[in-house]
Formats: sequence, structure tokens, C-alpha cells
Amino acid sequence: MARIVRSSAETPAVSPGERVLAIDPALRKTGWAVVEQSGGQLRALAWGVIHNKPNLLPSGCLVAIREGLQDVIRQHAPTVCAIESTIFVQSFKTAIVLGTARGACLLAAAEHGLPIYEYAPREIKQAAVGRGAAQKEQVAFMIRAQLRLRETPEADAADALATAVTHFQNSAAARALEREKRRI
Repeated sequence: MARIVRSSAETPAVSPGERVLAIDPALRKTGWAVVEQSGGQLRALAWGVIHNKPNLLPSGCLVAIREGLQDVIRQHAPTVCAIESTIFVQSFKTAIVLGTARGACLLAAAEHGLPIYEYAPREIKQAAVGRGAAQKEQVAFMIRAQLRLRETPEADAADALATAVTHFQNSAAARALEREKRRI
């Protein structure tokens, strides 16, 4: 069974060659990415967006999200999942819709036994752009540069790639802290 870890409560310990499935959940456009770290370099293996048509019922969207992510997991064999946590929204209805989309994403990862780490949207933007209030276009541009991509990914896929970068940055910081603790 997968466990959900909040980034502030516990920092991830990334093993060499670890593959991260990163997710930017939404009902109509769920961004996903698979990124691995090898030799200190991050490499984006695959990324995309699960598009759900406006006329598809929300229940159908949830099934499509889960099935789409399960296909990604089977194809790319990630070892851990990183997901954007719930954002502050003005409307309860919007919060419920986002929560159900996150639930479909979490279920797909949990069914495959992936440990799940959550990162706040501001933390993800900070890792990608250097400031927590960045626009989606800025995130996409910076992620393209950071990961040396040939094309700028679609905004929701770029957000998922940024989530993966955040996960690896947090784990690098955790390793550095552990080294410092051992010096004392």
C-alpha cells in the first residue's frame, strides 16, 4: 500500500536511477511526467496531458485519469510519485472537483504501490522559476531550459515536470543535510 508523505513533514530519499511519476492533477487536463536522475543529471523520459472533453461526465473523467496514469506507470515503471497538493480555491465546488481529480491520481499511484510525496504549488513554482507566484508560461519556459528539452511542453505537462524537479531538489537537500549531520 502506498503512503502519502507531505514534503514539509518528511523529505524524500532518492536512490540512484530513481524514476518519478509527477502529476499536476485537474479534471479536464491532468499533466504528467516521468523523470529520472542519473549521474546527477535529471532526464525527462516522457510527459503529456490527459485531456478530457468538456462533454464527458466528471465520473468519466476520473476513470480516464486513472486509466491514463496506469498506462504511464506500466509503460515507464516509476518508483515513486510526486503530486501537486491542493491549492487554495475560492469555491467549494472547485475544491471538490480538484479533490476528486487528485483522488483518481492518488489511486492510480497507490494501486501500483508507489510512495507518494505532495508539494505545494508555490513550492513547485519556486523550484522551477525561483519565485512562488510564477505564471504557467514562465514555468514551462524554465522547465524547458532546466531539463534541456527541444520543445516547450504544454503548460500542464510543464507543471508536472516542475513537480518532478521539486521532488529531486528536496531529496538533494535531504542528502546534504544527512551528510552534515554525520560530520558532527
